[in-house]
Amino acid sequence: MKKLKIGNIELNTNVVLAPMAGVTDVTYRTICKEMGAGLMYTEMISAKGLYYRDSKTADLMKINEKNRPVSIQIFGSDPDIMAYVVEKYINNRNDIDIIDVNMGCPAPKIVKNGDGCALMKTPELAGKIINKIKRVANKPVSAKIRSGWSADFINASEFSKNLEFNGLDMIAVHGRTREQFYTGKADYKIINEVKKGVNIPVAGNGDIYSPEDAVKMIEETNCDAVMIGRGILGNPWLIMNIVKILNNDTDFFEPSPLNKINMIKKHAAMLVDELDEKIAILEMRKFAAWYMKGMKNSSEIRNSINKIVREEELNQILDEYIEINDLK
Repeated sequence: MKKLKIGNIELNTNVVLAPMAGVTDVTYRTICKEMGAGLMYTEMISAKGLYYRDSKTADLMKINEKNRPVSIQIFGSDPDIMAYVVEKYINNRNDIDIIDVNMGCPAPKIVKNGDGCALMKTPELAGKIINKIKRVANKPVSAKIRSGWSADFINASEFSKNLEFNGLDMIAVHGRTREQFYTGKADYKIINEVKKGVNIPVAGNGDIYSPEDAVKMIEETNCDAVMIGRGILGNPWLIMNIVKILNNDTDFFEPSPLNKINMIKKHAAMLVDELDEKIAILEMRKFAAWYMKGMKNSSEIRNSINKIVREEELNQILDEYIEINDLK
């Protein structure tokens, strides 16, 4: 694949880390960057939260310079507020490379306000949002969408053309409807239709859990980049292996149980550097569960980890696990 360019931003690899709330924080983005991801997205950030200067919202905007290029993902449905926050809080940030608008989130609390995937039911408003942002933005603008709202309301192709007409620089398409959430199978035909209908780069998203899945996505959709979401939960090495297969290298890295335990330690240490220790270790509970999924006695160790709040205790539990299971 030739290197992808989004506006004036060129990626080193066409493997992109999807924005995931509660997952793609600054720490996990750093780990995924080390694995070879070409573009990072922040967790989705409320445009209204920025507008009203909510401190927690501003915390989500923290970016590690080493992780660039980074796309900041905002959500909302008021074109004026969204253009305002871009002009006031994003344009002046030299560490933000791309502005992404979330038009695909299926969460009830998001869509009930007309945000996220609800915008796919109001294409005129969605176009207006992109148009207003593009008028003020000094960075490329992208959007993430789904195939449509429901099985009888699939409009990704026309919707994408409308966004391109309003100035969009790149689009990512998750091949599921809002109604599906994350169930069933992603429909790659829809992504292919979008790709055929626009002249801007298209990233394909959905059901990529192995390097071969990424190849299948590209072959079936002709997309310009693969966006990896839930496949990297507990398996950031997937990114490295997809980069390899896209460069015709099938010498994949298969993480051993010891590799996974060491990654939990590293991840926890990085989180403790970023956050209060107690908050960091509480946050590590879900990540540790993902890393250890399928490992011997993983439920027992998970139960132990769910009772602690200090890094030292976490390392002690992990060291005991290494010893008991004779991991080398």
